[in-house]
Amino acid sequence: MKTLIFNGSPRKNGDTVSLINIVLENLKGEYKIINAYDNDINPCTDCRYCWENAGCCISDGMQKIYKYIEECDNILIASPIYFSELTGALLNIGSRLQTYFCAKFFRKEKPIKKAKKGAVIVVGGGDGNINKPYDTACCLLRHMNAYDILPVVFSHDTNNKPAREDETALLGVKNILKYFNE
Repeated sequence: MKTLIFNGSPRKNGDTVSLINIVLENLKGEYKIINAYDNDINPCTDCRYCWENAGCCISDGMQKIYKYIEECDNILIASPIYFSELTGALLNIGSRLQTYFCAKFFRKEKPIKKAKKGAVIVVGGGDGNINKPYDTACCLLRHMNAYDILPVVFSHDTNNKPAREDETALLGVKNILKYFNE
């Protein structure tokens, strides 16, 4: 079993990573983590190459991620909430999924054959809304052929309580593990 994890946090030891680490402690199979703030992936430039061609003409770290997306069984998107949305760096990577959208809607192809299980973790201080980042993450997951997506796991008071102490978030992480490890 293979799991792809998109980490949208810039903080190496922050609340989002603390929940990712709990997932990793009990996750079966192999995994690959994409750290949005520590990679060589550029955002989509809307060059429209993918309107007529498979893949992306930007040659960077995303090429390996495309391959892993095709192979993996599970995809987890984990991110802090910035202004009621996923982080900008994570959205930059997400913009490169445009090739899958174009395959489906312009080229009439199915770019990813293998169905995936999907899950989302969002973490925030509490003054934003979790619905928008969850909806965005679900949109990205669907473009990676993950239509069976768990309800959002969130810790939404991290200004006052660390995510690793949030019982609701910890229960949600356990549900992700049960779902992914099946």
